[in-house]
Amino acid sequence: MGGQYRITGDKYPRMRPPRRRGRLVVVGIVSVAVLGVAGWGTLQLVDVFTGTGDKAAANTKAACAQGIKVKPSAAAAVVLPKPAQITVNVFNATPRSGLAKQTADELAKRGFHIGEVGNASKEFDKKVAGTGLLLGPASSLKTSLPVLGTQLAAAELRADAARKGTAVDLVIGTAFKQLTAKPDADKALAALNAPEQAAATKKNGC
Repeated sequence: MGGQYRITGDKYPRMRPPRRRGRLVVVGIVSVAVLGVAGWGTLQLVDVFTGTGDKAAANTKAACAQGIKVKPSAAAAVVLPKPAQITVNVFNATPRSGLAKQTADELAKRGFHIGEVGNASKEFDKKVAGTGLLLGPASSLKTSLPVLGTQLAAAELRADAARKGTAVDLVIGTAFKQLTAKPDADKALAALNAPEQAAATKKNGC
C-alpha cells in the first residue's frame, strides 16, 4: 500500500464478529423464568397433597385447571370403629324397670360389646328428658359415639374431657321407647362409614 500509510511486518489485524452479548442475556433471563415457573408449580402440587381446608381445595381446583389429576389425601379420612370394637355401658335413668338389660341385649345382638348394665347414677337418674344420652371421652365424639348414635337416632351426644378409657355410656331417657329399627340403623351405619372424601373429591376434584 503506497502513499503516506504503509503496512510493515508479517502480522495483520484480525476482524472478529462482535460478541452477541444481547442474545446471552436473553437466554439467561428465559432460563431463570422457566426455573421460577417450574418451582412455583412444584410448590403448588406440594400444597395440593399436603394442604388442608380451603387452601387445599383452592390448590386442587388450580391443579385441575392445569389438567393435573389430584387424588384425595388418605390422611384426611377418619376410620370409624366397628360395633364389636365399642364397649357400651347401658344405664337406665327412667322409672321403668328392665330397660337397661333389654337394651343391652339388643345392642349385643347388633354386634356391640356390652360393659356395665344397671341404673343410672344420681347425676342422670330421671334427669334425661330425651330418648337417651350418649356419653364418652373426648376422643369418642367423632368415632365411637356417632357409631352408637346410629342405634338411637334422637339421642344426645356428649363428650366428657375428664373421662378416661374408651368405653361409652348409653343413658336411657324418659322419652325412650326402643332402639332405632335394625334396618334403619344398618342404613345409618353404612352411610356413616361411607367415605366422605369421595363427596369432597367430586365437589373439589377433577
